[in-house]
Amino acid sequence: MAIVEMLMPKMGESIIEGTVLTWLKNVGDTIEQDESVLEVATDKVDTEVPSTHAGILKQILAKEGDVIAVGAPIAIIETAGEENSSAAKEPKVDTKKEDLVSSAPANTDAILNSAEISESSNSGNDRFYSPLVQSMAKEEGITKAELDKVSGTGKDSRVTKQDMLNYIASRTAAAKPLSPISSVSAPKIPVSISGEDEIIEMDRMRKMIAQRMIESKRISAHVTSFVEADMTNIVLWRERHKHDYKVKYGESITYTPFFIEAVAKAIRDFPMINISVDGDRIIRKKDINVGMAVALPSGNLIVPIIRNADQLNLVGISKKVNELANLARNNKLTPDHLAGGTYTVSNVGSFGNVMGTPIIPQPQVAIMAVGAIVKKPAVIETPTGDVIAIRHKMFLSHSYDHRVVDGSLGGKFVKRVSDYLEAFDINTPI
Repeated sequence: MAIVEMLMPKMGESIIEGTVLTWLKNVGDTIEQDESVLEVATDKVDTEVPSTHAGILKQILAKEGDVIAVGAPIAIIETAGEENSSAAKEPKVDTKKEDLVSSAPANTDAILNSAEISESSNSGNDRFYSPLVQSMAKEEGITKAELDKVSGTGKDSRVTKQDMLNYIASRTAAAKPLSPISSVSAPKIPVSISGEDEIIEMDRMRKMIAQRMIESKRISAHVTSFVEADMTNIVLWRERHKHDYKVKYGESITYTPFFIEAVAKAIRDFPMINISVDGDRIIRKKDINVGMAVALPSGNLIVPIIRNADQLNLVGISKKVNELANLARNNKLTPDHLAGGTYTVSNVGSFGNVMGTPIIPQPQVAIMAVGAIVKKPAVIETPTGDVIAIRHKMFLSHSYDHRVVDGSLGGKFVKRVSDYLEAFDINTPI
């Protein structure tokens, strides 16, 4: 019999550790190769981890709730081999890193990448500080002596990212009055609770979403422009072809692929909407990776990415939309499905809303909400004069970061998306 170590796998770019949520197998259980053994949470997604070997689970090395670095051993498996697998001989990764990824905003990727190749460091008093915590202290001008006084809530009283944010907020408050959005940590306001009220604890994803939304409003100067698009050609085409489309491709076509196709075309026309901000630098992205907001059964939202959306036709986009939506609803998304987005589309019309003012997912600089398609009377120009007709109309709401996207660009972009939607050829074959 051979003994092998099962290691924490790498679960996407910039992901260097994960939190063990639940073990799906117990010590002594027989497991097959690629069978799910445990659930792991990262700052991007919860995912199941498959076994690297078939055999018997002899020992669990990582308890539920532990934060484990990528490459570190999490379990011991006894296999039918005659000698130890080389997996057991791979160098171990320090499992004591804390808060390099968990709850980190997307715009800390540069810090995280450098942290991947940095050695864990200790202060002179043997207190551990992760590279992210050290970087935050450096940016805020916090001396080592001052850092040593920060209370830590992490494992073994280590200082976490949230501890640093709380300390920076209190430090700022001592110097000047705190404005409502000058800190990632919102000020606590007393809430009156009666005996009949129900208290519901936020789940991990809801806490993460709340933090990301506050961070985005703090980082970006949000402005929203609105355009009403005539969706009649698309509605008539879909009604005419949806049955034949399902017979031909084995799946339904929704309106979302039309939105993503139009957005991808407009991004090619206006590449300065496909950017990120890094300090005083603007990073123009080469790839057009469009995220689509998907509602989970829990009510939370998640944003999987359609990569190189501009290189796909309508059918290709539709297949990716259906694939990612199904993975999301069955909790099968991986961190790679969520990484690398450059622009996001949110279909608020699916909730019956006619428009919305979406919050930008960092480090992107824009997001578009598409509203419900409703029938309206409209004036139509014809060769013989104007007539009033019933048309299918929809509002587009384009939120953008006014630090780097001016009203001219933001307005022209959403109008161009509308133009592409209205110009859809009703004679397009399936």
